[in-house]
This record gives sequence, C-alpha cells and structure tokens, in this order.
Amino acid sequence: MAKKTSGTYVIGHINPDTDSIAAAMGYAWLLQNQAGEEIIPARAGHLNPQTAWVLERLNLEPPILLPDASPRFENVAHRFNTTTPDRPLRDVWAIANRTGGIAPVVNEDGTPYGLVTVLSLFRFLKESVGAHPRREEMRIAEIMERPCSEACDTNVPRFVANTRIRDVLPRILHEERSEFWVVDEGGHYQGICRQRDALNPPRYRLILVDHNEYGQALGALDEADLIEVLDHHRLDNAPTRTPIRFTIDVVGSTCTLVSERINEAGLSAPPALAGLLLAGIISDTLILNSPTTTDRDREATERLLRWAKVGNSPLADETVQSFGEQVLQAGAGLASRTPEEVVNADFKQYEAAGLKFGISQVEVTNRSQLSEYTDALSNALMNQRDSNSLDFAMLMVTDVVRRGSRLLITDDIPALEGLPYPRREDGTLNANGVVSRKMQLLPTILGALEG
Repeated sequence: MAKKTSGTYVIGHINPDTDSIAAAMGYAWLLQNQAGEEIIPARAGHLNPQTAWVLERLNLEPPILLPDASPRFENVAHRFNTTTPDRPLRDVWAIANRTGGIAPVVNEDGTPYGLVTVLSLFRFLKESVGAHPRREEMRIAEIMERPCSEACDTNVPRFVANTRIRDVLPRILHEERSEFWVVDEGGHYQGICRQRDALNPPRYRLILVDHNEYGQALGALDEADLIEVLDHHRLDNAPTRTPIRFTIDVVGSTCTLVSERINEAGLSAPPALAGLLLAGIISDTLILNSPTTTDRDREATERLLRWAKVGNSPLADETVQSFGEQVLQAGAGLASRTPEEVVNADFKQYEAAGLKFGISQVEVTNRSQLSEYTDALSNALMNQRDSNSLDFAMLMVTDVVRRGSRLLITDDIPALEGLPYPRREDGTLNANGVVSRKMQLLPTILGALEG
C-alpha cells in the first residue's frame, strides 16, 4: 500500500508481532468511526510469518510501513498542473497564474523537463522583448505562442518522494532557488516542493499501541506529535509536548483493550478484523494459557469470536482452540527462517543497572529442535548485540506445546549467575514453565541486574 501523507497514524513497536499489527488496525478502525477523520494503521517493521499468515487467512491488507516519523518530501509536495515542452508559453502562463508563479514542464514519459518560475519567465521575456525594437504588446502576443521549453529552468534539483527532508536540508538551504522537483523512484513527476515548506514540514500525529518505550518505537519519534498510548507493558514512556491520553492496563494483549473500547462504543468489529484481533490475543496469551492471561482476555476472546462468525466469515467453523493452534503453528519453528531473521523478528531492547540489553523470542513446537541451530543462532545473537551496541543479548526459545523455554545468552554477566534456570551442557538455560517475556522472564532479569 502506498503511504498516505496526512491524518493520524496508529502504530505498534518495531519488529511488530500479531498483537501489535492487530491492535493498530483495530484501534484505527474504531477511531475512524468515532472521529470521522482520517486515521491510518501503520507498522514500524516487516511482518513476521505468523502475522503474514493471519492477514492472508482473513483476506486483509497489511498496514502501511512507516519505519520512522521524519517528514519526507512526499509530505510537502504540491502536485501542480503540468504542460509539455512543445506546448505554447500561454499554457505556462495559465498554470502559473493559479499556482503562485510556478509551472512544471514534464516530458511525455512523465519525467521532469524544466520548471518555469517567476524568475525564469522574467529572464526569458526580457531577452525576447529586448532583442526586437517592435512594439512590446505585439512581441508579447507572439512570444506567448513560442514553445514553453524556451522559458524553463532545467537545472532544478530533484528529490525522491520518500527521501527524508532532514537528510538533504543543507543542500536546500544553499540552493539559490525556492522550488524543487519531487519525483518517484523511477524519476517521474510527483510534485513541486517549495523551500519554505521543506523548512517547516507538517509533523506526523502518532498513537502508539502495544508499547510505550522510546527504544521500541519507530525512528525519529521526537519529530512527531505523540497524542496517545494504548499498551499493556511496563511503564517507560517517551516524553511528549503536551498532555496525552495514556492507558496501560494489566491484560494479556493490547487487542483485549481495543476490543473493549469497540464494545464500549456500542460497535462490533467487521468479521475479518474481529478475527485479526482474536489472533492478537491468541498469539500473546498462547491460546489463553500464558500467565499474562486475565478474565478480561477470556471475555474479549468470546466476544471477538462471536463477531468473527457473522456472515460469510473465514472463521465460521473455527473454535478458539482450532484457530489458535493454526495461529501458533504459523509462527513456530526455526527451519523456515535464517538465524538472523529468528533473532530479529521479535526483539526488544531494555536498560537496567547501567546495562543495555535485548531479548528476542521465538516460538517452536518442540524445544529439542534448538540443538541443531544453537551455534548459528548464537552467532546471529552476537551480531545483534554488536550492531545495537548492547552489553548482552538473549534469545528465548519458547515451546508453545510444553509451556517452557530455553535461553541463549551472548555473555557471562555476573549479575545473572543466580538466575533460577539450570544450565545445560550446551550452555543454554532451561526455563521450564516460562513462556512470557513480559511477565516472567523480564522481571527476573531486571531483578537480578538490579540486585
């Protein structure tokens, strides 16, 4: 889907999981219905296999990719009317009268030829009229029939639409002109950017779901206006310019909070969207078996399954258990992904006791399959540690069938020697009964680091 350039974006954390994607899409749908303004679901990273499977199963398009909140040229481009180089100059005159003195001249293939501005037109008229001693009004009439290519400035810089403005701001400031081409990646005309707009671009309006930590948010968050947070994790929020609506609640899934708000509004989600929200709860609570599960999650699951079965639904014959097993199976396993993809797919960073660290989690249906990939995963985990300048990194391999995990750690951290997880011969730690990073593993790690 093409990125839109206005409105408010609802977006989850980087390396999004099913709960993050579903919550963004579900909450955007609700706000769109309530506010009557453009509310756009977005994602801060690529889909993992489980989420991709769920979206395909429900025939839903993924939300747009918004890797960072830094304004792009597409946000300030004006798609002015155009003419072609061989058209008479009177076409340019008509366009410039409506655009404040700008007329883009574009080739037949859609690529920019030149830009007619007040300055380039003045220079052309001065040269044309001054070269002939005849009456000026007669010369103007004749000049208006000449090809507009003769009045073009053909040295106007071009910027690709998805280029961040801040990356080329020095060049814009040093150019002795006020207008620039905006083109797509193929070099085709997308619009015109004025210097004053590039120096003061509109800021994205963001609603964060399924996270509130600055380190887990999309890039350049400080360049956007954060207006709301809806989450179910620990508190470590980013600063805001003004007071915002901020909700953190103790439930197993952000999709539970979204479904509750839909219900409170007297609405019911469309079947496919209800199925997606259901998958978000199933994924985060391991079919309601995780210790993070609450009665509210169970109530939300029943409600969403009822909504999902309305009409000709793809989930008409499913139960929570049957659909849940399919969802978990779609995201489980190590063989279908490279070690780098495994450690990066569901990775979150933290900081405690002066140490920066990250914890990845991957789901499998049998922990014994880990032995075949231990060395490759360890190498990928160390690369992840180094690329993110971390003190250590950890991979949590969770068995969704037997409800337990194995832990790989890149470094011997003295503070972690007392973790209540036995060390195996292969160096991994055996964490029986531990399936939740948020509720079980992270508090234990933080407690050990902080003494």
